[in-house]
Amino acid sequence: MPGDERSDESVGKAILRLIAEAGVDTIFGLPGVHNLEFWRHDSSPMPRIMGVRHEQTTVYAADGFARATGGLGVALTTTGPGAANAVGAFGEAAMSGSPVVLIASEISTNFARPGVTRGVLHESSDQAALFEPLAKKVYRPRTAESALSAVADACRVALQWPRGPVYVDIPTNVLSSIAPSLLPSIEAPVRMSPTSDSLRDAATLINAAHRVVIWAGGGVVQSGAESALARLAEKLHAPVVMTFNGRGALGSSHPNAVALPPHEPEIAELIGSADVLVAVGTNFDGMMTRNWSMPIPEKLVVLNCDATDMTKNYAPTVAVLGDARLSLETLEELVEESQTPGIDLEALHSEVWSRLRLDTRASTAVRFLDQISRVRESHDAVVVADMAIPGYWTGGYGQFECSRTLQYPVGWGTLGYALPASVGAGALKRRPVLTVCGDGGIMFALGELAVLVQEDLPVTVLLVDDGGYGMLRYDQDHSGDPHRGVDLVRPDFAALGRAFGIKTVELDGSIDELGDVLDEALGSRSPRLVILNESLTPPRTTSPRWNET
Repeated sequence: MPGDERSDESVGKAILRLIAEAGVDTIFGLPGVHNLEFWRHDSSPMPRIMGVRHEQTTVYAADGFARATGGLGVALTTTGPGAANAVGAFGEAAMSGSPVVLIASEISTNFARPGVTRGVLHESSDQAALFEPLAKKVYRPRTAESALSAVADACRVALQWPRGPVYVDIPTNVLSSIAPSLLPSIEAPVRMSPTSDSLRDAATLINAAHRVVIWAGGGVVQSGAESALARLAEKLHAPVVMTFNGRGALGSSHPNAVALPPHEPEIAELIGSADVLVAVGTNFDGMMTRNWSMPIPEKLVVLNCDATDMTKNYAPTVAVLGDARLSLETLEELVEESQTPGIDLEALHSEVWSRLRLDTRASTAVRFLDQISRVRESHDAVVVADMAIPGYWTGGYGQFECSRTLQYPVGWGTLGYALPASVGAGALKRRPVLTVCGDGGIMFALGELAVLVQEDLPVTVLLVDDGGYGMLRYDQDHSGDPHRGVDLVRPDFAALGRAFGIKTVELDGSIDELGDVLDEALGSRSPRLVILNESLTPPRTTSPRWNET
C-alpha cells in the first residue's frame, strides 16, 4: 500500500518499511561502511536486523528462514567482498527455489564512472554481474525512486511461483538520500492457472492406467499443495515418492507415503513398474535420478509452473503448465477413483528397513536415525542437514510428518549450509532446531555459534566427528586412491563450544545414548552442542553407491 508522506525519511529506512509491509519481521545482515544506513533504523516497527558473522550467512539464514516459514527471506550485505561472499549461499537458494531477496550496497554514484574501475573502496566493475547466472532477477537502481521500486518488485518476483532469489544493489549515497513521499506497493504473487485441455489429457491417461505412482517435488511445498496431493494419492491408491525438497509433503506415516528415497532398489522397482508416473513440481535432477539412469515408466504426466523444468530431463507424455496446487485440485476432480488395490507400503518399508538393519554398511546409521527420529518427533523440531554423511542419511531416510520440517541443501550441494541456515530457522523461535553436520562442514561457519548464543536461539548442533571429509574419504576408497586432503586437523570442539558459552556434551561412539542427550538439549530451547565421535558409511543416495546391488 502507498505510504504516508514522510519528507525526511531516507531510502534505507523506507526500504525497511517496505520489507515490513511484505510481512517480514526479521532480516539477516552484516554491517559495512556502505550500508550502515539500514542499522540507523533497526528498531520497532521496522524489521529487526539480526547480525551474523559472515556474509554468506546473511543469505543462508534468509534461506533457512524462508524454508521454515514459506514466506520471504531478506539479507543485507555491504559492497564488493561483502556481496561476493554471499554468492555461494545465493546459489543454493537459487537451485532450491527459495524466495530470498539480497540487498547489497554499491559504491556512491558520486564516484562511479561507467566503464571505469577507479579504485573506490570495495569497487568492482559490475558487482551485480556476479549474481546474474543464479538470480531469478537482478536490479541495479541508481536513484531513490528506482531503488524503492526495485525492492518492492524484488519481493514480488522472489515469491512468484516458481520461486527463487532476487538480487538488488543500491549505491550508498542513494541509501542515505531522501525517499519519495509515496512508497510503491508490493503486488501479491499470482498463481498460474493450468489449461483445461492438458488436465483432461492427463486425466484420460491416468484413468486408463492400472497402477499410478506420484513423484512429488519441492514445487508441491512451494505451492502449499500438500492437501491436494494427499487427496489425489488417496483417490488413485497411488504411492507418493518425495524428492529431498519435497520431503514431508505427505507425512511419513501416511498410508500412501513412500518414506524412503528412490535410490533403494525396492523403491526404484516400484517406480519403474507403474503404468503412469505423475510428477508434480520437480525437474528430475541428477541427484534424485542417479543422473537419469533410474527406471522411469514410459507414460509420464508432468505438472509444473516452470516450462523449462517440465521437459529438460524427461519428455512428458502429457505436460500441464500451471500452479501445483491448482493443477492437483482440478486433476483430483477429473480422475476416477482407482479400482486397483493400493500397494502395502507398510510391508515394503518393513522389508527395506529390515534389510538396512542387517547390512553392516548401514546398520550403524540406522541406529543413528532411530535416535534422531524419536526426539525430532517428540519435540516437533525442524531439522537442518548438511552435505555430510550424517546429513545424507537424515535428509534421505529421516521420517517427517509435515513439510518445512527438513532443510537439506541438495539444490547446489553446498557444504557448510547447516549451521548458518539454522540461524534463520532458529530466529523464528517457534520450534527447536536440530542441526546435523560433520566436522568438516561446521568449520565453514564456526562464527555463527556466537550468533546462537547472542540471540539465544533454540538450536541444538549435532556434530558427527569422523576426523575429516568422510564422504570424500569414501570416494577415494571407492576409487582406490590414497587419502589426500580429507583427513583434517580439528579443534577441540567440546572446548570450543564451551568457549562460546554453549552447554556441550561429547559422546564417543555411544549412539544408543544419543536420543536421551538430544531430548534434553532440544527441550532446553537454548543453544546446545552435541558431539558424536562416529564414522558412518554413506547411503545409496550418494553417487559412489548408486549402482550397488
